[in-house]
Amino acid sequence: MDHLPLTSPAAPAVAASLLPSQGGGRVLDAYKTALATAASAAAYAVMARSMARELLPDELRAAARWCAVFARARFGRGEKERHTIVIRHQFDTGYSENHLFDAARAYVATRIDPRAMRRLCLARSRTKEPDGSGRWNTLLCMEPGGSTVDVFGGVEFTWNCVETGGDDKKGKGGGGRPRESLEVSFDAEHTETALERYIPFVMSTAEQLQLRDRALRIFMNEGRSWHGINHHHPATFDTLAMDPVLKQSVVDDLDRFLKRRDYYRRIGKAWKRGYLLYGPPGTGKSSLVAAMANYLRFNLYDLDLSEVRLNSALQKLLIHMPNKSVLVIEDIDCCFDNAAASRNGLDMDPNYSSGSGSGSDSSDENWAQPRVAPPKARGITLSGLLNFIDGLWSTCGEERIIVFTTNYKDRLDSALLRPGRMDMHVYMGYCGWEAFKTLARNYFLVDDHKMFPEIQELLSAVEVTPAEVSEMLLRSENGDVALGILAEFLREKRRRGRKETKEEKDATEDKDEEEVAEKAA
Repeated sequence: MDHLPLTSPAAPAVAASLLPSQGGGRVLDAYKTALATAASAAAYAVMARSMARELLPDELRAAARWCAVFARARFGRGEKERHTIVIRHQFDTGYSENHLFDAARAYVATRIDPRAMRRLCLARSRTKEPDGSGRWNTLLCMEPGGSTVDVFGGVEFTWNCVETGGDDKKGKGGGGRPRESLEVSFDAEHTETALERYIPFVMSTAEQLQLRDRALRIFMNEGRSWHGINHHHPATFDTLAMDPVLKQSVVDDLDRFLKRRDYYRRIGKAWKRGYLLYGPPGTGKSSLVAAMANYLRFNLYDLDLSEVRLNSALQKLLIHMPNKSVLVIEDIDCCFDNAAASRNGLDMDPNYSSGSGSGSDSSDENWAQPRVAPPKARGITLSGLLNFIDGLWSTCGEERIIVFTTNYKDRLDSALLRPGRMDMHVYMGYCGWEAFKTLARNYFLVDDHKMFPEIQELLSAVEVTPAEVSEMLLRSENGDVALGILAEFLREKRRRGRKETKEEKDATEDKDEEEVAEKAA
């Protein structure tokens, strides 16, 4: 059998052409140089990509990916493979309703530009609250055949609203009622991003929208269960009369807490935050709690410990408190026997009683008088409460805010005050100049007035609570009259303060004279 020749007749000629004597060496050297340059360029590209991943922020890399996607779409050759996720309103079997559909529709509503769409669906529904009241909800959504584009992480996602007929079962024809579904399309290379990042982002955004639009409720404990009503307290951080720097620090702390879910899980701590609000009565502690709930859109759970008889009942109440809620325990200094006060020799007042509502903030007449709660004949203990706040039971829920209020911080057990239980201590003090300006803006929509300089001077000379200032401003709807009433109130308070100071000084001088006379005798 003949074999094919290993070389062709032209091979010697080709080989000869590559010999150095005939100039082939220059070609070979150029080929080697090109290969080395290409290898170096590839190595530099890999190194640059690694450095970009390590050094550049996520936002800049996302912008670069978006530009690359746009460039490929604008100048690329041909169309890329596309994938589509279908989100149906209802399933034929299994779940009767797809909650992801409602979440996706609520999210897409925030991405619709009404001016760019020819047909829109406007839905309006009335929601009945448990207390019998109702409210209207409005939703703007796409009509079947409509589409909109959303960009997430530099990736372009196209949403389409599709309406299809019912199933043609057993060849009988007739499709039944039309069914609505949402479809989100994207380049196939971004499937992992769509499933692992984008869809969870859509769901979390829809959840935040639901929290923002829902009616807030405040719950009170009765026995071992909670009973709630709608919470309409209008306090916000914009209308709250307190030091602006302190106010902003509370807002920043809340924002930081909301963003730290993964951080808390990584360090092995329960996702909760504790606040202690303390200061004289009438300084706005209850209003700050309401402002925090309105800002977070969390329901309030006002725990009255006088209604709880056993630690087991307390645990049951706290376990049934849902996530994304604010637990409030007012006047915590009156809830447990105060060992510190007993050690200081303070007498227990058997006639003293205190509720856990906001009544302690209504007057400051007894602010300087020692108040210690009498012993309680019940099985609830401070350790039982601390076990839920910072013990093993603290992990039975997450994203919770715990707020204690007190008029007497120095009478609290030190176990309550340490970080991890009360993470942030907020002093609610007397009304300062900035707090007054907030109140004046709330009541009369003014940022300046001819009486402001005098009021500023008086506020620096006397101690007056925001509640007292608010009461004076409520005396008249006329700003000039109300500010005049406030100024006179502050003048009278300053006169009384000077008189009391003079009487104390005279009493001290008389006492000194008596002591001198006794020594001389």
